[in-house]
Amino acid sequence: MDITDIPDDAYAGDESPPDLDDLESPASLLKGGPIRERLLDVITGLRTPTKVSTIAEYADCDTETARDYLNWFDEMGMVHRHDGHPVRYERNDAYFWWRRVDRLREEYTQRELVDELASITDELDAYRERFAAATPDEVSLVEVSKDMSTEAAWEALSEWQTLERRAALLDAARRDSRRSVSKPRSDSADA
Repeated sequence: MDITDIPDDAYAGDESPPDLDDLESPASLLKGGPIRERLLDVITGLRTPTKVSTIAEYADCDTETARDYLNWFDEMGMVHRHDGHPVRYERNDAYFWWRRVDRLREEYTQRELVDELASITDELDAYRERFAAATPDEVSLVEVSKDMSTEAAWEALSEWQTLERRAALLDAARRDSRRSVSKPRSDSADA
């Protein structure tokens, strides 16, 4: 069979297509759910200080409700509050970094963290050797595109950056595993 051939049993031809009017609109799916969850979704995407009214609009709630939750998120350290007129909020990257590290500590034993970090370190070494650079930021996409397609180069450099971040998270979880406020684990293996 050719890759473009459609198998005989793929579509009988007597079925009618779905009625798209019966499906929920993407806007309604994004605006459904509890306000707190919608606001959390919004703040995780904030990269710059954003007005409360704009955040409320994105979360489809009133400004006062958004302000109350944002004050609570600020007390928890999830957002940075920028005083002024108007007050603005942005995501606290350090909080979300800490949450990812803490979740790794909860989900994996010390040994698993070390093993995964070793595996990723091997992959990082291969990228460093392949591109003759210490970090992906040192690699010129224009230069490497001379030896491979731009898409392949972009994908490789993106994967390398992702592995760098993953290695940093795993290393942080490994180093701070004894100071974790997470539930205790029975594994006592040390690196």
